[in-house]
This record gives sequence, structure tokens and C-alpha cells, in this order.
Amino acid sequence: MSVAELQQLARRSSRARAPQPTPDNKAALAFLAPWVLGAAALTLGPIIASLYLAFTDYNLLQNASWVGFANFERMLTDTRLHQALVVTFVYVMVGVPGQLLVALGLALLLDRGLRGRAIYRSAFYLPSLLGASVAIAVLWRLVFGGSGLVNGMLGLVGIHTTTSWIGNPDTALGTIILLHIWTFGSPMVIFLAGLRQIPVELYEAAATDGAGPWRRFRAITLPLLTPIIFFNLVLAIINSFSSFTQAFIVSGGSGGPSDSLLFYTLYLYQEGFSSFRMGYASALAWLLVLIIGVLTAVNFWLSKRWVHYDN
Repeated sequence: MSVAELQQLARRSSRARAPQPTPDNKAALAFLAPWVLGAAALTLGPIIASLYLAFTDYNLLQNASWVGFANFERMLTDTRLHQALVVTFVYVMVGVPGQLLVALGLALLLDRGLRGRAIYRSAFYLPSLLGASVAIAVLWRLVFGGSGLVNGMLGLVGIHTTTSWIGNPDTALGTIILLHIWTFGSPMVIFLAGLRQIPVELYEAAATDGAGPWRRFRAITLPLLTPIIFFNLVLAIINSFSSFTQAFIVSGGSGGPSDSLLFYTLYLYQEGFSSFRMGYASALAWLLVLIIGVLTAVNFWLSKRWVHYDN
């Protein structure tokens, strides 16, 4: 048999062995098709469009005109953008560790076998469902207002003030950070699930060797919980950089007072939908993607030094 005949026989054999679509596979593809089309039209399409608009001058009313890297060059001298970056990084650097510490502390308390643990867990998780809502942001604005609940409680202990905490540039960002820390429910539930996976035998062996609570936490709980800490850290950083509703409602959409609440996403919104500089807003969006991507990559690189897996 010639070489050509052998190759032809091999091709026929491979076609015969190729898997044929089954009715179940066809049904699965049919059910997946709407999601795939929706993802392409509502996610992939806008992503590609925003990348093109980032290199144009576009005001939503006229055709986009190509300007090259002008939008990115403008970022170097945009003082409000620099302020937005400072505000956002302070918010992330203070709010994320604070939220994770509170979440871990409460998870440790709930893991001690408290009676009615399910009720406490639901109650602690509730703020996470409401924290990014408009209603909670409006409530937060009232609580920290000049005649709000905080000043009322201070008056009960002899500290009388009518200063608005959200109207003071020195304290406005702190109130939003407190709101972020208050929404600790999601990482707390994840921490609690991780704590339940740690073998009890390890604690029993350590207690037999005379290890106290702090020693057991430092030598057993913390190392075995590092994958969960890393997971919560990455999610918290991404969610913090995308925070918008709280700052928009509390500041009335202005980012004030004195741009102390000018979050990055709020400034992006102002440029795109208030000033109608959609090209520049698209460039800002891609800068945010780059910042989050770099920080995530750095976290994954550093995780090799402190995250401990079972293997």
C-alpha cells in the first residue's frame, strides 16, 4: 500500500472516530446560545467599542474623531484625576484591611459555637446586601449630617457639635470608609466557611502540647486560612476600586466637599455623562482596568510568599 493510500485511510479513520453531536449536546448548546449572544452583545461589544473610543474625541452627539493618544496624554496634567486617584487609593488601603479584619474577627467569634449562630450570621450578612444601595447611602448621609444620629449621640456624653461629618473635607472620606467596613458580611461568611474546614484534631493536638489560644491562632488558624484571606483580599480590592453609589449619593454627585469624595468611578461618570467627554471617559475606564489588573497580578505574585496550600 502506498503512502498516499495510508494517509487517505488515516483521514477516513479519524473522521469516523470524531465525536458526533448528541441530542443532549445540542440541547446544551441551544440553552447556552442566548447567554453567549448576550455576553457578546452586552459585554464584549461595549468593551471593544470603549477601546476604540478611548482614542477618539466623542461627545455622544457627534461622530467620534480619532485623536490618538491625546486622551492618555491629558491624564498626566489632569489635577482632578490625580485627586480621584489619591482618594480612591486611600479608600482602598484603609477600607479593605479594615473590612477584612472585622470580618475575620466576627467569623472567629461565630466559629466558637455560639447559640443561634445562624441568626447572627444572617444579621451580620444583611449590611452586605444593602451597603451599595441608594437607600443605605441616603441613610448614611443623614446619620453623619449636622443634626444626625452621630452628633446626637455625642451630645449625650457632653460633646455638643453641629458639624456635618460628610460636609467636612477632613472627615467625609472617613464616613464612606466606615460604610465600606460595615458591609463585612460577604467576606465574613467566606471566612467562616474556611474556618469550618480546619481539622479539629490540629487544635486538640496543639492544646495537648500546651499551646494557648493566640499560639493556636498564629500557628494553625492563620496559615491554613491564608488561601481564604487571599481570595477575600483580591475580591475586596476589585470591589473597592469599582465603588460608586456611596460617594455619588453622599456627595450629591459632585465628589465634594473639596473633592474629598471624588472617587475614580465618580470622576469617570462626570467626564462621560456630565461633561459629555465620552472618549476621555473611555480612556479613564481602561486606565482603571490597567490599575486593577496590575494590582491583581502583584497580589498573585506576592501570594507565593505568604499563602499556604495543603500541598
